[in-house]
Amino acid sequence: MVEEIRRRLTDALHPVALEVLDEGHKHTGHANEGKGHFRVRVVSADFTGLSPIKRHRLIYAALGELLDNGIHALSIDASVPD
Repeated sequence: MVEEIRRRLTDALHPVALEVLDEGHKHTGHANEGKGHFRVRVVSADFTGLSPIKRHRLIYAALGELLDNGIHALSIDASVPD
């Protein structure tokens, strides 16, 4: 799943930095037994001039059906290059 998330975000947002972490181990015993918990850090010029909510929407759009099938929780850090 990490590689699929990475591929989709790379294709859609052309990031200069991308980190995708599976944090399921931190949520054992929670909903979905700790499966499907991810953290992404995306740095992309595509976010320039966009509010945080619009940046998140671009990420959600890139991930598409994974949000209903495989991703239970997603923590997002979306920023522009310095």
